[in-house]
Amino acid sequence: MQPELLQNWKDRIVIDEAILTGKPVIKGTRLVVEFIIDLLAHGWSEAEILENYPSIVIEDIRACLAYASATPHAKKVYPLPIISIS
Repeated sequence: MQPELLQNWKDRIVIDEAILTGKPVIKGTRLVVEFIIDLLAHGWSEAEILENYPSIVIEDIRACLAYASATPHAKKVYPLPIISIS
């Protein structure tokens, strides 16, 4: 991936608590970065994504990849059940 793209994802990816509880989304949409990455992981081409989601452009998809590459991977945390001791 081109170094300038890795730095420019911030122009296209937004993290705002008021939008989908702060999940990173493509600017101007409610498309979550993780969703786009999952589509690519499941074999969708960039062209297929663009055809099905016409509100985004190729640079948005590449920004999602750059974001995923540049940010630490979040670990899923599951709360433990509360057990009362009687």
